[in-house]
Amino acid sequence: MSSEVHLDNRLQLCAAFVRRGARVADIGTDHAYLPVWLCRNNICPSAIAADVKPEPLARGRLTIAAAHMNDRIEARLSDGLQSIAEEEADDIVIAGMGGELIAKIIGGCPYAHNPQKQFILQPMTKSEALLRWLCANGFTIRRQDCCVAGGKYYTVLSAYYTGQTVKPDALFPYTGLLRPYENETHRRFIQGHIDRLRKQAKGDAAFSVLADRLEDYCENGTRDSGLV
Repeated sequence: MSSEVHLDNRLQLCAAFVRRGARVADIGTDHAYLPVWLCRNNICPSAIAADVKPEPLARGRLTIAAAHMNDRIEARLSDGLQSIAEEEADDIVIAGMGGELIAKIIGGCPYAHNPQKQFILQPMTKSEALLRWLCANGFTIRRQDCCVAGGKYYTVLSAYYTGQTVKPDALFPYTGLLRPYENETHRRFIQGHIDRLRKQAKGDAAFSVLADRLEDYCENGTRDSGLV
C-alpha cells in the first residue's frame, strides 16, 4: 500500500476546520485518510481514528501503518464517542453520515457540553435536521462552508457548546451561515434543499413557500423574519 494520502475536496474542507495543535478524533474514519493527513502535515500532534465496525477500522490500520504513523494515530473500535475519553480529543470530526445520526452521536457524548471541544460536522443528508438539533440543544455554529466533490455539493460546519438554545427562523436550518448570494458553491448546495422542498410541496404547499423564500435569500440575501 502506498504511503501517500490525498484528500478529496470534502475531507480537505473538514481538515481546514481543524485547529492547529488540536488532538483530533475522527468518528467513522473508514480508511483513516483524514487523521493521517492531519498528523503528517503537523496540524495535529496525535489522532484517534474511530469506527463502529471492525472492517473499516482494519482498512484504517493499514493506512496508518503504511504512513508509519502508529506512534501518533490509534485506530479504535468505538460506537460514536463512547470509547474516547474527554482528555483524548480537542477537535472531533464526524463526517460522511446523515445529519440525524451525527446529532445522535453528539447527544450521546458525555462531554459534548465542554465548550472547549470543537465539533467538525459533515452531514451527507439531513443537514437541516442537524442544524435544528444544534440550535435546540445549546450549540453555536462557529463556521460553515461548502465544497463540491465527485460532482456533489457538501457542507461542513463547526460547532461548540454554549448552552444558549435558540429557535431559528425557518430558513436557518437550510442556510446556516452560508452566503449563497455571494458564493456560487453555497448557492448550489442550498439549491439542493430547494429542489427537495419543491418535491415535498406536491403534498404540502407550505414547502413551496419555504422554497420561494430560500430562492429569495439566494438572490439577494433577504429573509422574511416572519417566516417561522
